[in-house]
Amino acid sequence: MGSSAGSWRRLEDSEREETDSEPQAPRLDSRSVLWKNAVGFWILGLCNNFSYVVMLSAAHDILKQEQASGNQSHAVLLADILPTLVIKLLAPLGLHLLPYSPRVLVSGVCSAGSFVLVAFSQSVGLSLCGVVLASISSGLGEVTFLSLTAFYPSAVISWWSSGTGGAGLLGSLSYLGLTQAGLSPQHTLLSMLGIPVLLLASYFLLLTSPEPLDPGGENEAETAARQPLIGTETPESKPGASWDLSLQERWTVFKGLLWYIIPLVLVYFAEYFINQGLFELLFFRNTSLSHAQQYRWYQMLYQAGVFASRSSLQCCRIRFTWVLALLQCLNLALLLADVCLNFLPSIYLIFIIILYEGLLGGAAYVNTFHNIALETSDKHREFAMEAACISDTLGISLSGVLALPLHDFLCHLP
Repeated sequence: MGSSAGSWRRLEDSEREETDSEPQAPRLDSRSVLWKNAVGFWILGLCNNFSYVVMLSAAHDILKQEQASGNQSHAVLLADILPTLVIKLLAPLGLHLLPYSPRVLVSGVCSAGSFVLVAFSQSVGLSLCGVVLASISSGLGEVTFLSLTAFYPSAVISWWSSGTGGAGLLGSLSYLGLTQAGLSPQHTLLSMLGIPVLLLASYFLLLTSPEPLDPGGENEAETAARQPLIGTETPESKPGASWDLSLQERWTVFKGLLWYIIPLVLVYFAEYFINQGLFELLFFRNTSLSHAQQYRWYQMLYQAGVFASRSSLQCCRIRFTWVLALLQCLNLALLLADVCLNFLPSIYLIFIIILYEGLLGGAAYVNTFHNIALETSDKHREFAMEAACISDTLGISLSGVLALPLHDFLCHLP
């Protein structure tokens, strides 16, 4: 009997060991998949905004070489903003009719086309067409990839946001570095045609196919927080689920999103009012930096702040993004007052404020979309991400309407 009992116990122990060991391989596979998707979304964010940043810098160089007027410089800003604004306005209404893969292809082709057009441009018109293509690529890509995050663990939003933040910093530095090294703007642009190729490779070769969300890809706090505060919960969702939403459902979800959309609009309004209307007027004579060098430092510090805060979701999460909107509006008021009254004594104070401005803007972006991902149902999440994409572009557009005339007015003050 002892021998028999011992053999049964050994058999049970053996079966238990086999049972315990079975889930181990899938967990390793799951971890590998999570990392592939995280890296994939980071590269997609980098490439989506990298082309836009580099190409826009080059377009300004070409306009300068062609001695473009101030009105033509304003035309660059319009060509930069309007196509993205139109795409994001129409996206919640009909973009879902086009599957994801064709959208990504169009985005990649437009990105490559913008490089080629601006590189070989011999006129202001062709340069503006390049800006338009870059704007289409960036706007379509942002709507597409953010809505695609609805079918992956919410952590990919942090990676996507970090990639877009890195694009602003790396894009401007790489263009500046290559041109300073002696490459012409044309050759610099042509050398970056690999960026759209990398974007397409990341989407088609690196990302795994979307599957129903698995709570194992999130930590316990995220799983508990993923409650359908906007919309009703459904068992699972798949790409294209928003096709079935009625106009009434879309309107109901959109009204629920206003709690997040309005603060992000205000953040970007104040942020780009500062960038477009005040940066060039924040000039200090008691420093060794020239006016152009001061402006470049402002841009670099701003981009560094955006990159840092868009990469900070794992360290700091903010539920009430309206606080960020209030702080950014206070930033705008402070810098506008300084332009008029010149009461800040040192450029280093301005450096700190502009770095802080970038931190607020990046934090507002990543936390807004992370909160939306947690608080929408599976059925509505894809549509919600598409609809919320309008926030930053709407804020930038509104700021441009007011900041450019104010800039011209302030320039003519005695």
